[in-house]
Amino acid sequence: MSATPQISRQHTDPASTREAVLSLLLRQGESTAGELAEHQAVSVQAMRRHLRSLEDNGLVESSPAPEGPGRPSNRWRLTAKGQGHFPDGSDHFALGLLQSLAGSLPAETLQDLLNDQALQQAGVYRNQIGEGALQQRLERLVELRRQEGYMAECARDPNHAKAWVISEFHCSVIRIAEQFPCVCDQELQLIRHTFPDCQVERVQWRLEKGHSCGFRLIQGRDT
Repeated sequence: MSATPQISRQHTDPASTREAVLSLLLRQGESTAGELAEHQAVSVQAMRRHLRSLEDNGLVESSPAPEGPGRPSNRWRLTAKGQGHFPDGSDHFALGLLQSLAGSLPAETLQDLLNDQALQQAGVYRNQIGEGALQQRLERLVELRRQEGYMAECARDPNHAKAWVISEFHCSVIRIAEQFPCVCDQELQLIRHTFPDCQVERVQWRLEKGHSCGFRLIQGRDT
């Protein structure tokens, strides 16, 4: 009589396994594929496939670490994007802070504070995107914004030969903006200060209509 076949450990739902891996790395700091596989009761080969998928998505990274004789084992950890995969409640803190400021400061003073923050952040962005052609700087900014939780992209404006449009389909501060639309004015100022050599205007606004926020940039300032 043949033995009853064992249930394969490979049938674990891939999505739930990947979420579990991210949670484990968040708690433990770093682990090998073997340690993670043992914890999740899957084969090391299957775990490596999960890790490579997470690596392709920018959520984890690895570095070799010697562990006795033989080839060094990769130790896996979360990237900054992987850390951001977990809700941190910072929007609740920021919303509460703005509510307190709005209740104790004149509206003009609150707007001045937001404008100052836009100036400071624009300076950080300019240092990070460097100099060069407008397209290169836009692509660098879009990548920075993606790392901050915005689903952003840039493309030529089909209606203007010399214009580019930055579109943001996911806003990491949308819940704050819904109560404090002045935050969106800060975003417009931020783009303007980041690209002082461009004319910048808002062409789409999620709070008004449409499915994204959009900014048109035309290199060259009006005289």
